[in-house]
Amino acid sequence: MWKELTRAHLAHDRATRRTVTAAALAAAFFLALLGCLFYNLWVYEIARITTQEGGWQARVTLAQTGDGAAEAIAALEQFAHIESVQVNEALSDPGQTVLDLTFDDVRGVYRQLPLIAQRLGLDAGALAAHETLLSRYLVTDPQDPTPPLLLPFFLAVFGAVAAALVLLIRNAFAITMQSRLHQFGILSSVGATPRQLRAVLLQEAAALCALPLLAGTALGLAACWGVILAVNRAAAGVAGRQDAVFTLHPLVVASTLLASFLTVLLSAWLPARKLARLTPLQALRGGEAPRRWKRCRAPLLSLCFGVRGELAAGALRAQRRSLRIANVSLLLSFLGFTAMLCFFTLSGISTRLTYFERYQDAWDVMATVQNASLAGFSCTERLQALPGAESCVVYEKHAARCLLPAAQQSEALQALGGLTAVAGDETMLQGDVFAVEAPAVVLDDKSFLAYCKQVGISPSLDGAILLDRVWDSLHSHFRARQYVPFVQPDIAALELQSLDGAQRVQLPLLGGTDTPPNLREEYDQYTLVQFWPQSLWETVGAPLAADAGAAEVSVRLLGRDGITPAECEALQAQAETVLHQAGYEAALENRIAERQANDRMIAGMQAILGAFCLLLAAIGLANVFLNTLGFVGQRRREFARYLSLGMTPKELRSLFWIEAAVIAGRPLAVTLPLTALVVAFMLQASRLDPALFWAEAPVLPIVLFAALIVGVVALAYALGARRVLSGDLSEILKDDSLR
Repeated sequence: MWKELTRAHLAHDRATRRTVTAAALAAAFFLALLGCLFYNLWVYEIARITTQEGGWQARVTLAQTGDGAAEAIAALEQFAHIESVQVNEALSDPGQTVLDLTFDDVRGVYRQLPLIAQRLGLDAGALAAHETLLSRYLVTDPQDPTPPLLLPFFLAVFGAVAAALVLLIRNAFAITMQSRLHQFGILSSVGATPRQLRAVLLQEAAALCALPLLAGTALGLAACWGVILAVNRAAAGVAGRQDAVFTLHPLVVASTLLASFLTVLLSAWLPARKLARLTPLQALRGGEAPRRWKRCRAPLLSLCFGVRGELAAGALRAQRRSLRIANVSLLLSFLGFTAMLCFFTLSGISTRLTYFERYQDAWDVMATVQNASLAGFSCTERLQALPGAESCVVYEKHAARCLLPAAQQSEALQALGGLTAVAGDETMLQGDVFAVEAPAVVLDDKSFLAYCKQVGISPSLDGAILLDRVWDSLHSHFRARQYVPFVQPDIAALELQSLDGAQRVQLPLLGGTDTPPNLREEYDQYTLVQFWPQSLWETVGAPLAADAGAAEVSVRLLGRDGITPAECEALQAQAETVLHQAGYEAALENRIAERQANDRMIAGMQAILGAFCLLLAAIGLANVFLNTLGFVGQRRREFARYLSLGMTPKELRSLFWIEAAVIAGRPLAVTLPLTALVVAFMLQASRLDPALFWAEAPVLPIVLFAALIVGVVALAYALGARRVLSGDLSEILKDDSLR
């Protein structure tokens, strides 16, 4: 009997079938899309980490080689949970042996490490876990107070979306089940138990949702493939990035189907449980006994629309539980969308001002040559002669420390309270001497002589030039720094020492300047930077090079003014060819490609976050449609009573527009002031001129997003008004008492 009853109801009520089918299809689509995206992101992260850092899970460093290392390897191979032991040839040397370990149970790595240390007689510092890789398997160090939370965050997002879909589909089932209360009352009065009624409702849900779940899952997986393809195309020029490969595991399909099925089952069970517990009399009357009506106070609506505003506010109050998902989703989506766009706009302005525009005349192509020194570099002339290269500077950088007597600070700096006052670091002063970081930038002789002419110092290779400036942090901020001289103008030499304090040299100075050479370098504000000629460094400064074994040479190439992307790419390719032919290992980048890659990366992040905001908005708007089109019967009885009290059809229709205005306007009214406060805070923190932001403010996207919300809500209420007000409402009052 129950199966025939289910078939008869589904065949008769096509609106119910469409509503529930659409909700199940949407739920399966979103869950499959998110689940597949998260799985592919996880696979990509594993592949990236394995490629860049290796697939080892734990690493053991032995202080012995040869037979001692062989014995340790044999002992490790005896451990029950160690799957493989490999010697890391790249990290091993004649004084130590480094072993990479993998385990058959990745969750037991942190438990096994102390046992390994005890077995081999090693201290804790000789063993290390691959924390980044293990965290992707949700394995974290129990002793770490701040474990990585990226994957748990994604799982939390997936759970939050599933919970939102449960509430959304629950409303769809509640609406469709509400229409059968009279029938359930009759069945209950003749002996049907609540368990049987729940079974009928769940059978109907299963019959309606089986095909939509399969179709939605297939569409979600296909959409995931499209998203990955689009991301690969958008990030094609990002340096060092490897393409993501669409991966589909049977467990992913099974898990998404199971998640979709449980979501729909729970969504149907919640209203079914509630309806099955109604008494036969309550079911025959159309639900629980209505609560005593209380006047809903809405001062703003009353002021604007009078009695109609109060009636609309009362209707919204009665629907507040069913519209909760819509209110929260629309608010979060619009708030997230506006805050995200404003943040990226401010971030883009800041990056452009502090990096791209600041250095656009300083470099077009940069090359970092590994394991090389300026003295032995042989490609300077060939790089300077490249077609399209108007300027070429070859230099290297070294770290040192300057011992500066406090009396040698400039008068302006002493007037500010000294270096410790502007730097805010009392540890720099050791007695009467400041220990100041003093990085050395060594230029080839030709570039150094050109720099001397640029700053108005007599060209010579017998001394260095001091960047004689310090940031006055007491009277200016980082966005518009004001500088004062660092040292006294009559200083002829500086005392430098190596970082380990073992070597000291006297550096002769040709003079000081507040203008650094035109390089893509960022100098700390409280350091004494010196620019050396190569010949002077080789005779005087070489003892300071504590990192001589890991030296690198930087090459800055500057093309013509207004260089095109194609010309910049060609200049980079020519420089790479020259360096490769000379046997150097170099990493090259060009300014235009880097900016384009940065723009593509930001656009991709905006697209992903924007899609998530659209998903939230879609959930909220779907909830609005379900409420306006689902409770037609109840609203028709409500409006029939208003009609009997003398309201005209035009006034009844205006109630819908007032409700729509509140639903659509509430997230806008809340979000815009909050966004203004957030933007004001970010402008204050970033010290940007508000006029720069307002000139590029994302007004159009925000207006379009708001228009989307307003338009869809208006459409939902227009359709609802059409269905409610169609027909003769007075006929409903004739048998209202029976309902």
